[in-house]
Amino acid sequence: MNSKYNNVLTILLVVAIVGIVGVLIFLGYDWYRKQHIEKETEEIMQRFEQSLENSENNTTTDENINASEFDVNILGNSSFLGGGSSSATPKKTKYQGFTVEGTIEIPKISLKYPVLNGVTSKSLKTSVALFCGPGLNEVGNTVIMGHNYRNGTFFSNVKKLVANDLIYITDYTGRKLQYKVTKIYTTSGSDSSYIERDTKGKREITLSTCTDDGSGVILVWAVES
Repeated sequence: MNSKYNNVLTILLVVAIVGIVGVLIFLGYDWYRKQHIEKETEEIMQRFEQSLENSENNTTTDENINASEFDVNILGNSSFLGGGSSSATPKKTKYQGFTVEGTIEIPKISLKYPVLNGVTSKSLKTSVALFCGPGLNEVGNTVIMGHNYRNGTFFSNVKKLVANDLIYITDYTGRKLQYKVTKIYTTSGSDSSYIERDTKGKREITLSTCTDDGSGVILVWAVES
């Protein structure tokens, strides 16, 4: 009897140990993945900001050249034919095969990520991405989608936002606009009524992510302020 009892205890102990090891492995992987995402995010954000700086430098150079040409024209150089471009066309940053359309920042939840062009399984594992709409900082409703992970990355914490919280969007030209949260709610995954809403000529964004249990979708509306 004691032997049978001891065997049962041994089995239970082994099961408990396996369970604990499994949880530790899961938590360890989750922590590693979060660190990896944060490292990659920092890298791409630096590249994006460097791209904007290079664009600004090119614009300054062009303006200086045009001013110089204009001075020569005043002095009577008939070969000067006109102003030329005073601004450089920014080149979009590429990251893991995706175009970086800009960045999103939400100070309240310490969120800052590049916004990739196009929602795919890979893009959503890399960062947040444009789902649909006219584009970042354009008139109309632009929808940005991101995963809700347990480790707190991407859009995991947008459910903590409330009305009047601020969101900052920087597009690939370097234009940074402020948006104010107007509405946050949960709906079904089949509800797409929010996509084509009339913004009455305003710039608006919608953040979209799944609920914690994956049964629905959390939507955050914000308008330029």
